[in-house]
Amino acid sequence: MLAVAHRCACGRPDVVMTAPRLEDGTPFPTTYYLTCPRLASAIGTLESSGMMREMEAELSQDAQLASRYRQAHDRYLADRSQLGDVPEIAGISAGGMPDRVKCLHVLAAHALAAGPGVNPLGDHVLAALQPWWHGGCAETTAASEQP
Repeated sequence: MLAVAHRCACGRPDVVMTAPRLEDGTPFPTTYYLTCPRLASAIGTLESSGMMREMEAELSQDAQLASRYRQAHDRYLADRSQLGDVPEIAGISAGGMPDRVKCLHVLAAHALAAGPGVNPLGDHVLAALQPWWHGGCAETTAASEQP
């Protein structure tokens, strides 16, 4: 982890920025990594509901959406290039960008870190879950449920 890229409403980190290469030298293309257990669980439910297939179908039919998604991919690559050059993952972003939808967790993490309007599919995931912190942050909720 290099930095906190976004914090949830409770103030805890929900997205961290990671190095493009692990300590052992392995390339790691996931620059923005989702850390909030409540959000990760909610997104997992969306993935199992078929949202990725729906988004891919929309991408294939909506040229404007596909263009904005490609721009999100380019922005992701630009952000990662600021952290270091890793030739093994050059041109590879994350989450299936720019042509597929492979991981809603990564798309949501990118949308949170970059802000609204940067990753249209990440924004869509977050809109489907708003507010994911309803009922409190996962850590504070678990603590309050302790006897």
